Amino acid sequence: MIEGVLGRKLGMLQIFDKEGHLRGATVIETGPCLVTQIRTEERDGYSAVQLGFGGAKRSNKPMRGHLKQQGNLRHLREFRVDNPTQHRVGERIGAEIFEEGDLVDVTGISKGRGFAGAVKRYGFAGGPKTHGQSDRHRARGSIGAGNTPGRVFKGMRMAGHMGAERVTVRGLEVLQSDPARGLILVAGGVPGARSGLVQIRYSSKTLAQARTREPKAAEATPPAAEEEELPEAVEETAPEAVEEQAPKAEQPADEDSSGGDEAPAEEAEDQPS
Repeated sequence: MIEGVLGRKLGMLQIFDKEGHLRGATVIETGPCLVTQIRTEERDGYSAVQLGFGGAKRSNKPMRGHLKQQGNLRHLREFRVDNPTQHRVGERIGAEIFEEGDLVDVTGISKGRGFAGAVKRYGFAGGPKTHGQSDRHRARGSIGAGNTPGRVFKGMRMAGHMGAERVTVRGLEVLQSDPARGLILVAGGVPGARSGLVQIRYSSKTLAQARTREPKAAEATPPAAEEEELPEAVEETAPEAVEEQAPKAEQPADEDSSGGDEAPAEEAEDQPS
């Protein structure tokens, strides 16, 4: 069993749950992810599977050699697995591993806010608004003592770059899972902007249950190739139907000819009488 997959954040919407409550949800395109490499205890010291997600316009020669015939993949990440022998290179993994009601941890890169002050970055209250302090409304205030210690401690909360960090939101509920479309809906918001890369992993509470499930096929719906074969089958049978109808069209002519042959016989029978 694999602990998670890669996905892409599509946006947010509102849905009604089974109890009729309106809930905000995030739509995540979950896969399809391709297995590009398998890590084993004997060779690598740990068991994991490397997944590839998203298409890349171009890739360098080492990456093409690594991916071989699997195409140009943009993102590669590793996920822990219990038994690496259950997976093979080229296998597709997607939304079918998640079920409604599962709890997942979603990791992504938060939106970048640029250079922000202490009030926006850390929620500082700012300075007083009166008593002549007209320029201290959003100031951070004192940053340390004087002679002792005579320096600023490391980690002091000050103005600086905000956002664009790796953030994990834990314990989000899976409201819906649609393997046919490769989508899942999770309750609440997830870090990152639209079309941002996210990693969806089982929460610790759901991981034990997921280990007891039987693995599902990656293709929940019939492949597109079977749907394309239907018109071909119709086209093949269409000429046969025309050939079968062709002799039927000649039958009236045969009846007319046979009727013409019988007419003289009837006249001949009428003459003697």
